[in-house]
Amino acid sequence: MTYPLGMFPLSAVLFPGAGLPLHVFEERYRALMARCLEADGEFGVVLITRGSEVGGGDERVGVGTIARIANVAELEDGRMLVVATGVRRVRVEEWLHDDPYPRALVEDLPDRNGTCTADVLGAAEGSVRRLRSLLSELGDVPALPHSLRISGDDDDVGWQLCDMAPLTSLDQQRLLIADGLEERMGLLAELCEAMSGDVIGLLSGDGAD
Repeated sequence: MTYPLGMFPLSAVLFPGAGLPLHVFEERYRALMARCLEADGEFGVVLITRGSEVGGGDERVGVGTIARIANVAELEDGRMLVVATGVRRVRVEEWLHDDPYPRALVEDLPDRNGTCTADVLGAAEGSVRRLRSLLSELGDVPALPHSLRISGDDDDVGWQLCDMAPLTSLDQQRLLIADGLEERMGLLAELCEAMSGDVIGLLSGDGAD
């Protein structure tokens, strides 16, 4: 079943369970936040593949995430500092007029298969940890502490791993649209291992001119 939803296109992917800090200054998105606060606090987030977050005229993907506002601070000049959390996936069925803010008809997009073997989930976590450890040698991202234990049910752990993986936004979008936890974790391991190979090449000097 489709339903209308205010949308916030961004140059980033939001995963269910992940936090989303926003600095809201455009009038249309201030209007969106005000409308959300009057209702259930939910809006949609989709990745922009071309164009800018500011001013409109962007190109947007068709699968995104519902975000729910957790906290808002309104500044004296009208700007808003918003913290939201990803809730669930949605598919955009139709974009509506952007006046007074971007809107779309969306449909919830639950995973068809939420099960995943412990081996696949463990391999995905190992790949994320390995990539972050390698990138930490370049000074790009910190490694994950060995003592860090990722908690929750399998779905929660899977989304946390997706959010921890330092991948491009297009690769993150591939993870978001993957149909099922096991498929998503297999893809996550594949993407992280491919990027780890590139980083090893840089560290060893193979990527030097």
